[in-house]
Amino acid sequence: MPSRLFVSFVCLCLAALQVRGQEPQAPGVDVHSTTRTSQPASIPAVRGRPDRLVGAITDYLVNKGDTLRSIGARYGIDSATLARENNLPASARLVSGQVVRIDNRHIVSAALDSVELIVNVPQRMLFHRSAEGVTVGYPVAVGRPNWPTPSGAFVVEVLERHPTWNVPLSILEESRRRGRIQPAVVPPGPNNPLGEFWIGLSRSGIGIHATNAPSSIFGTVSHGCIRVHPDDIARLFDRIRVGTLGRIIYEPVLLSVLNDAVYLEVHRDVYGRGGASARALATAAGVFEQVDWTVADTVTARRDGIARDVTRISRTP
Repeated sequence: MPSRLFVSFVCLCLAALQVRGQEPQAPGVDVHSTTRTSQPASIPAVRGRPDRLVGAITDYLVNKGDTLRSIGARYGIDSATLARENNLPASARLVSGQVVRIDNRHIVSAALDSVELIVNVPQRMLFHRSAEGVTVGYPVAVGRPNWPTPSGAFVVEVLERHPTWNVPLSILEESRRRGRIQPAVVPPGPNNPLGEFWIGLSRSGIGIHATNAPSSIFGTVSHGCIRVHPDDIARLFDRIRVGTLGRIIYEPVLLSVLNDAVYLEVHRDVYGRGGASARALATAAGVFEQVDWTVADTVTARRDGIARDVTRISRTP
């Protein structure tokens, strides 16, 4: 069986996180290894790994004010999944010093092979791969279902610090219908929804930007733009340039093979676009018989957005 085979399919919508101060995982490192941290961080660098599976299982030490939602947003995992993984009610209140187990393993789409940036909408992740082959992933917020983020190729056209927001007419009209007064121009500052950084794209009407509402990250809540946590976009901003090529994709189901193990990651089809099944992906990858379909069907039904090992275990008679 090929040892580094990856297949993904466009359906509904980044990547595996590494915590601040933790070294990027090298090839062959057990993805089930654990680390303890109390510092949420962006989804980090993975050096020299041609495979598509990144991330780890991490023990997170809760800080004052942390919630399941804020931790999940920072690490790229749904709060409901985070609660279930830790045997907690969805409404659980966390206390300082509590340990929360985070599993943020993700599959990176093959789309990143041909461009430097991808945004996978159902995954709610943005990936950047540098010329040196370093892949970094960031949780993002994308467009809500009635104002979706459009798919397709783009070119970075503008890099702007401390941007002024010239509010689109469509958003002004929405505010008017809701009885709110929305200024047509919002200057730089804490009240600017674009935050401190704006990355303008060749696709009309949308861009990649910071936010003054970091709790919205990893949601489907924007007017089509891609929001990035303020700390993360500060790093991303310095790593790209005008002319960088990217693509917005829609892949809710991803499959990857790493060291003879098959991984499956399934997200909600937030825009109702449908897509290929896990069986179709496994067939295309030539690993159908290596999958434990009882486990894979459970992963598909849960749609918890984590890369799960669905390899069939060989048993000696």
